[in-house]
Amino acid sequence: MTTTPDPLEDTIDLIPAAQFSEEFFAHPSESFPVEFGAATHIGNVRSSNDDHYAVVSRRRSSELILTDLSPDDLVLGEDCSYAMVVADGMGGAKFGEFASRLALRRMFELAQQATSWVMKITDMEIQQVRQRVDAYVKKIQATLRDYIHDDPKLAGMGTTWTSAHLLLPDVLVVHIGDSRAYLLHEGELRQITHDETMAQAFIDAGVDPVSVKRFNHILLNNLGDDKSKVTAQIHRLQMSAGDRLLLCTDGLSDMVPDEDIARILQRDAVPQRICDALINEALNKGGKDNVTVIVAAAGSQAS
Repeated sequence: MTTTPDPLEDTIDLIPAAQFSEEFFAHPSESFPVEFGAATHIGNVRSSNDDHYAVVSRRRSSELILTDLSPDDLVLGEDCSYAMVVADGMGGAKFGEFASRLALRRMFELAQQATSWVMKITDMEIQQVRQRVDAYVKKIQATLRDYIHDDPKLAGMGTTWTSAHLLLPDVLVVHIGDSRAYLLHEGELRQITHDETMAQAFIDAGVDPVSVKRFNHILLNNLGDDKSKVTAQIHRLQMSAGDRLLLCTDGLSDMVPDEDIARILQRDAVPQRICDALINEALNKGGKDNVTVIVAAAGSQAS
């Protein structure tokens, strides 16, 4: 049984000056290593793979050049954050593959142009999360629509987007469409994202899920296509040592029940082997779509 938390509420009011110094500095937090695995497969039916994925790390470090202080007087640490994203393109033939690839490429271009990187989560950063996400979505959407405008053959081209920004122990998940994020914590699998499909909208309204299966792949929200406005879900969660964070396209979630996903996430300590096992399970159960997975595995607490 999976549960879906409420999306992060917008918090854009300015922090009072009296609180600024307290909110500006992050409190010490739990430290643990994280390892990643990722895999994608065309599936057993499709003639092309419209999925794309990426995992990247960002580091902020200081290097001492000159000082008259003793080495013990200066503590120069390093911050590291990670981003992982899956995108499932749509539009048929080569256009779906192009849409998901273009969305990822544009996101990383924008990340290099950003005037600041969020490396730690404090109330100050949370205030800006919605604005930051909206800015990225607006730019990526504009890029996709520009391509569609310039080449009418691309009409209908679009992509889902599900990403996770790991600022451990905090994680920010951004979601558009029906690719998913799951968190396995103490043996319980929790679906973080909420599918933005017509079928899910009917289910939310109380309709029997069995009767709306034919609407599973009608997206109500996605990048590209003819959407005039795209709004992303944003979820904030925390990882603990031993947790598994999974991002996947619907080629996995449509084929493999949640209880089997949970079982596979727990049976191996190596994230790449977990990913390969999830792909194989989807293929063994039919592999009717492209399937892409990323797993982040949190290790033991660092000393």
